[in-house]
Amino acid sequence: MDINIGNKLLMKKKHPCGNDIFTVTRIGMDFRLRCDGCGREFMLPRQKAEKGLKKIIKANGDTNV
Repeated sequence: MDINIGNKLLMKKKHPCGNDIFTVTRIGMDFRLRCDGCGREFMLPRQKAEKGLKKIIKANGDTNV
């Protein structure tokens, strides 16, 4: 997967606040994601994040699946 810091991820499951778009703030074995709806940050294991991913929205506006 070509995920970089600053990319936005459209996930299959929604955050409890109702938003399903998250910004990547850290990458490695775990991803740190920030909810674009409420601003809450959380860590998610790489494998779980890649499995729940629907679409990558790059920082410049391009989209990939």
